[in-house]
Amino acid sequence: MTTATAAPETTPIKVGAVAPDFKLPDSEKKEWTLSEFKGKKPVALFFYPLDFSPTCSKENACFSQDLSRYEKFAQVFGISVDSVWSHKAYKAQMGLKHTLLADMHRSAIKAYGLFHPGGNISQRATVLVGSDGKVAFVKVEADITKERDYKELEAELAKLK
Repeated sequence: MTTATAAPETTPIKVGAVAPDFKLPDSEKKEWTLSEFKGKKPVALFFYPLDFSPTCSKENACFSQDLSRYEKFAQVFGISVDSVWSHKAYKAQMGLKHTLLADMHRSAIKAYGLFHPGGNISQRATVLVGSDGKVAFVKVEADITKERDYKELEAELAKLK
């Protein structure tokens, strides 16, 4: 008898785990690392499937519109598999203010267990990392086409230290 286990890249990281460090470029090719915030500021990682898709566009517009509400608690990053150039065009077209990170090699997405193999994209997920570098909150949306719960998100952000 064999027992099947889910691949680590598709098993979401757990609350309390040390958040995997990453080095990813933004839409201006600036490199960002998670470790630069350790001991300084919590981080909100909003993983989303694709630039220019309907739900992702609506969500990113909401994040940008309400950025000041989120940034009072944490540094905000959107992360998808899209390229630096796609993010640059997307930000310009949408008028987005928050930082979008390009994970074209899916390294951060897989390290956080958020890889969606059927689409070769990220799941729609929120990971909040405390200033101690540990995962404080994880939520993977069961239906990738549905938006996050913004009230829940803000309540969880308020708990960060």
